[in-house]
Amino acid sequence: MVNKKRLIKIVQKLVSLDSQNPPGDESKIADFVGKYLKALGLKVKTYTFKNKRVNLVATLKGKTGKKRLLITPHLDTVPAGKNWKRPAFCAKISGNRIYGLGTTDCKGNLASGMEAIHSLVEDGVKLDYDLVLAATADEESGSGLGLIPLLERKILKADAALVLDADDFEIVITQKGLMHLKVKIRGKKAHGAYPWLGVNAIDMAAGIITDLKKQNKINSRNKYLRGPTINVGTIKGGDTVNVVSDWCEFELDFRFLPGASEKVILLDLKKTIAKHTKNFKIEIQGIQEPYYIAPSHPLVSSLVSAMKNLKIAPRISGSEGATVITFFKKRNIPAIATGFGREGCAHIADEYADLNNLYNGSRVLVEFFKNYKFN
Repeated sequence: MVNKKRLIKIVQKLVSLDSQNPPGDESKIADFVGKYLKALGLKVKTYTFKNKRVNLVATLKGKTGKKRLLITPHLDTVPAGKNWKRPAFCAKISGNRIYGLGTTDCKGNLASGMEAIHSLVEDGVKLDYDLVLAATADEESGSGLGLIPLLERKILKADAALVLDADDFEIVITQKGLMHLKVKIRGKKAHGAYPWLGVNAIDMAAGIITDLKKQNKINSRNKYLRGPTINVGTIKGGDTVNVVSDWCEFELDFRFLPGASEKVILLDLKKTIAKHTKNFKIEIQGIQEPYYIAPSHPLVSSLVSAMKNLKIAPRISGSEGATVITFFKKRNIPAIATGFGREGCAHIADEYADLNNLYNGSRVLVEFFKNYKFN
């Protein structure tokens, strides 16, 4: 049975272990989680892709071991920053709230997962499959030292994955794709008093951006997501006020729906730029494909049932931002995300989680684990 007092102690211990990223050091928190799960009889291994950037993989063996269900929260947090009215690493309790860095993102979810496993072991439950918990490093900086190499090196092998990194019992089944790129425009210098003798790269960039914004019409729909977006994140150009700028660079953030193609988006971008200038260069900085899994998939339907059985309202939803579920797509591993943090509390001063959420989150996980069936 899930033990709320024990769960609270786990949260408090996790919050007290500084794992801010940057600078990035998950060694202490991984050590605590590893010792805790090892004491429960789990097989525990750690993987480090850079000094102090520790990933932990723990396995609760099932009856047969023919199938593996992966659950994965992350160990790191964003930097605490300033303006905290409460201590960021003390996990103070006020009413039904527990305050501290990571309580919502993502140490509360990690604690719920640990308590769920403790409850299974304590009650002598033997699952039909191996349950694997991967507590990863570097999620807040892109997972380049965490989940990505764990999957690429085939350290993590799973038949399905549940990402524990969401809020208020939402079940994330879809998310937008993203493409980050830099556009470099070249013009021709001239004296600022004689602009007609030059070609102003800043003027061309402004025209391109205006056209892009006009063209970004919503011609596709998704039940769980807003329409596609374009954000101009940075722009810079020119050398001084009295010289016609012969260079301008700007960075674009494209978010697009499942079914859309980054290749088509890139082709359309090139056509738009070419209307203004032939002298340009595009540098791709990063691409993540969009993701979608059907609500009828056992991952989704089983989690919905587990929540409903405990009289908790599930919220099937989509993610406007990038999450790690797309990393599983490349490995053909079906994945969804859920979690029990407090919506709007991630990455803020005086971050907090709802204790009842975390407690009920552990109960949902136990119910889900006991009843989950693979296809």
